Amino acid sequence: MLSNDEIFGYAADPKYNKAVAYFSMEFAIDQALKIYSGGLGFLAGSHLRSAYELKQNTVGIGMLWKYGYYDQFREMNADMKPMYVEKQYAFLQDTGIMFTVPVHDSPVHVKAYLLKPETFGSAPLFLLTTNLNENDEASRSITYRLYDSNEATRIAQSIILGIGGAMLLDILGLERDIYHMNEGHSLPLNFYLYSKYQNLDEVKKRVVFTTHTPEAAGNESHRYDLLKEMSFFYHLQSHEVKHILGMDGDYLNYTVAALKFAHKANGVSKMHAGVARDMWKDNKGICDIIAITNAQNKTYWKDEQLEKALAGKSDAAIAARKKEMKKDLFKVVADQCGKIFDENVLTIVWARRFAGYKRADLMMRDWDRFIKMIFNSEHPVQVIWAGKPYPEDLGAIEQFNQIIRRAKPLANCAVLTGYELGLSALVKKGSDVWLNNPSMYREASGTSGMTAAFNGSINLSLPDGWVPEFAVDQVNSFVIQPATQGLWHDETNHIEAKNLMDTLENVVLPMYYEDKKKWHAIIRKAAADVVPEFDSGRMVDEYYGKMYN
Repeated sequence: MLSNDEIFGYAADPKYNKAVAYFSMEFAIDQALKIYSGGLGFLAGSHLRSAYELKQNTVGIGMLWKYGYYDQFREMNADMKPMYVEKQYAFLQDTGIMFTVPVHDSPVHVKAYLLKPETFGSAPLFLLTTNLNENDEASRSITYRLYDSNEATRIAQSIILGIGGAMLLDILGLERDIYHMNEGHSLPLNFYLYSKYQNLDEVKKRVVFTTHTPEAAGNESHRYDLLKEMSFFYHLQSHEVKHILGMDGDYLNYTVAALKFAHKANGVSKMHAGVARDMWKDNKGICDIIAITNAQNKTYWKDEQLEKALAGKSDAAIAARKKEMKKDLFKVVADQCGKIFDENVLTIVWARRFAGYKRADLMMRDWDRFIKMIFNSEHPVQVIWAGKPYPEDLGAIEQFNQIIRRAKPLANCAVLTGYELGLSALVKKGSDVWLNNPSMYREASGTSGMTAAFNGSINLSLPDGWVPEFAVDQVNSFVIQPATQGLWHDETNHIEAKNLMDTLENVVLPMYYEDKKKWHAIIRKAAADVVPEFDSGRMVDEYYGKMYN
């Protein structure tokens, strides 16, 4: 069996000695380890990186996905094509630990691998797989694809993560004081803990929960009878679960159940915590929901040379390094799209998980105005889009492909595929403006703008999620004026598209070309303001101070 020293390889700082297990369905720790889809994984990866830097007594519990999320390729006509390619990871340690977890009242064999801290500079991360010869194909497929579209498989994934993760800790003898659920996917771990302690209060004092979804409809729920059939409740019956949690109805809402099992929960920005409290306030017995704003690990995301230029307060050095970083990005543009971009031209990037509410095409809403900006020789502009839609979200995929088709004939517009950690770093470092224009109150936090600010890319954003805690218009960011609340959806889109274009044409572009001194002052101010508040060292310290202790 693995010793503590073999797992951690470092002694915990006494300030962070409380033992924590951090459960997440996805972790974005390094480009080489493709077990993530988007923002939730980026957050979890930064959490473990900063936990390692601060020497916190934290272990991660995740899943080893055979095919990852998916690989984003292109069809013959250049449209997006999801592909599933088996992944191999020679750098993971086979712990030799195999055990069974009940799924659908049958034993499913689970094996644990370990990502050691020294590999990528993260807290230790245990990854679970069912892709074993001892299992039948249905059981093996549980850990094939992150967020499988089949309902029963999705439920089984939660069982392996939650119950399997908690079982593994017991097998290792790795006693944990706190079990931290990053989103509700690992909910079954609470039923395992209840079977162990036979007391809700004993579970509550050990469990904390981070909620990420600002809309009730977006929080996962399934029928009690299906969950019971799948062994989601471990050894409990549906009526016992309802009694313990004081819940009724035909569907179990993961978020509500997690809020009842935890002694404390957090929203991922101040705005989101308020939305979450209001959303769930009618449910008796839920815990307090505080705000701990998401953050990203600066050590991982920063560019060392730009960091030196910023410290030296030399506009010329900042400008020179930005041009070098733009050239690196533009090599990818040329390779993927056959277009040669100019490092002297203002470059706008919209890049993140593709979902309808994030409005990747808002700039294009008034097509004539967009084209006029694209062909403006006085204030030229280049635009890049990148991101991964959910592979079964046909609407988001069609939006992605529509942007590809519309951008194809435009020499200064490009859509990049393969949006993972590596490309994400390139577009943040190689952009001048980081565009963020979701429908208001739909973004719980968002963190991509934080890493853009680390890298001299100025945020152009609506004031949603984390942004109101950071942005000061034309001081460290550019803020897009939101539409008045309560308007029809189409009218809101129309107004906010107009406000976006007004800001670009009247503020952003003229400043870039005519007032470089002010432009560089904004870059420097953003870099100064984003740290330490939006570095994940602050975030993981705050978790210990406000949630664990």
